[in-house]
Amino acid sequence: MNLILYHAWKSSASRRVRFFLEEKGLHYEAHEIDLAKQEQHQPAFLKVNPLGVVPALIHNGRALHESGTICEYLEAAFPEPRLCPTDPYHLAQMRNWVRHVDGLIGNLIRYNWRYTIQDRAAKLSEAELEALLAKIPSEERREAWLRVARNPYTAAELDQARDNLIGMLDQMETMMVDGWLIRGGFSLADIAVAPFVRRVGEEIAPEELSHIKRPAVAHWWASIQERPGYQRAKFDPFLS
Repeated sequence: MNLILYHAWKSSASRRVRFFLEEKGLHYEAHEIDLAKQEQHQPAFLKVNPLGVVPALIHNGRALHESGTICEYLEAAFPEPRLCPTDPYHLAQMRNWVRHVDGLIGNLIRYNWRYTIQDRAAKLSEAELEALLAKIPSEERREAWLRVARNPYTAAELDQARDNLIGMLDQMETMMVDGWLIRGGFSLADIAVAPFVRRVGEEIAPEELSHIKRPAVAHWWASIQERPGYQRAKFDPFLS
């Protein structure tokens, strides 16, 4: 089988792929990339993913990146147990959920970087910051580093990010079908959303996951956490 996963424990995209692999019951060799040490920007990892972001997967010597792409590839390569719908409409709905939560990643970055990077980045000299930025291949990530180092996110921006993530919960509440995000049962749609809900419920807005406010989402989240695949994927607390 020869599956090699490069990942970071607290990366939402890495969590998605680990969850998918565990639900598939696939054996894989895991290599942790230490984001705090900037290992994702080192030459050894850039040979695997030139974009310098996790996760990345190697299957039989061929590399893939982007968590949604990796999961759909694994579905095609290892169809059982099935985690993507066969009905074209439901498959489209699944992909819409994946794209929707991917579009929310900037909101998580505001919180993640506020607690893990901002203090360290603010202490960098101009020369140190310039040298760090020169090693980052992704323009988007360079801009994020520059922003957090020299113009930290304001309270209003964090509040807006929080509102956007809560809006995701509202959409989930109205769109649940038989306890899952799309008709037909548990799927990649649920796997894709789970890391975001974990962050919301862990730190950002835990009160929003109550059975009183959003009973369908609360029931869904309890079901997710009971799955052995979720437990093996290790969604440990972000702030630890």
